[in-house]
Amino acid sequence: MKTPKRLQSLLDEGLIDAVVRQLMSGKEALVYVVRCGEDTRCAKVYKEATQRSFRQAVDYTENRKVKNTRQARAMAKGSRFGRQAQEDAWQNAEVDALYRLAAAGVRVPKPYNFFEGVLLMELVTDEAGDAAPRLNDVKFTPEQAHAHHASLIKEVVRMLCAGVVHGDLSEFNILLAEDGPVIIDLPQAVDAAGNNHAQRMLLRDVENLRNFFGQFAPDLLRSDFGHEIWALYQRGALSTETQLTGRFVHKAGTVDLRGVLREIDDARDEDAARRLRMQQGS
Repeated sequence: MKTPKRLQSLLDEGLIDAVVRQLMSGKEALVYVVRCGEDTRCAKVYKEATQRSFRQAVDYTENRKVKNTRQARAMAKGSRFGRQAQEDAWQNAEVDALYRLAAAGVRVPKPYNFFEGVLLMELVTDEAGDAAPRLNDVKFTPEQAHAHHASLIKEVVRMLCAGVVHGDLSEFNILLAEDGPVIIDLPQAVDAAGNNHAQRMLLRDVENLRNFFGQFAPDLLRSDFGHEIWALYQRGALSTETQLTGRFVHKAGTVDLRGVLREIDDARDEDAARRLRMQQGS
């Protein structure tokens, strides 16, 4: 195929040898299958901010580190330089999260390089060696649903123990590889300790998993792993070896009306995003 303009520099630098085909077009990036010597990998080309349907909400970018105070001031002012700095920080967030999570043993694609806004990483494949499907494109038996749900809850815990919350985890950004689910799409990942919205995002991530797999195994809909995980994390009692029950007793107390309204807004936004992704995939 004709080499996309954004990938030409990788060819010129010898980071890739050929572009095989476009793999997918997502809300934030285009992904291509590329050849690197004898290896087949994928290249994620980030869309310009004006072309993305995923907004860089302040909830996600809160407390993210930037290179220097000049950059921080420019980002706050919204100048041209500041907007570019914000864009660079958004892209670097996924790169940093991938390396951090891969080092922690989380099932994410192995990153290889990040060059001029293009992330070169492992191509996740199925048992036939083809690009792995998203969970949303697969049907499961109740037994399979339980197994994959349990596997992903462990990954959520492993991520949290590494100090990261995905922030947008759902069946649309998890691939089903030959040896199980692999988590992708991390530019919106947040620091668990440094972001005031981390708890809400983790609860939403876990709820998305519960609701998806609950379609195939309805008993999962009665579980509450999210609150259990976060309570253990807050107490400093969460580890990758923690045995979870999926049960949590909520204490009676004052209703956080703002929190409830925020959850309603988030649910509305998530539903709109899901519909858009389904339309794009059809």
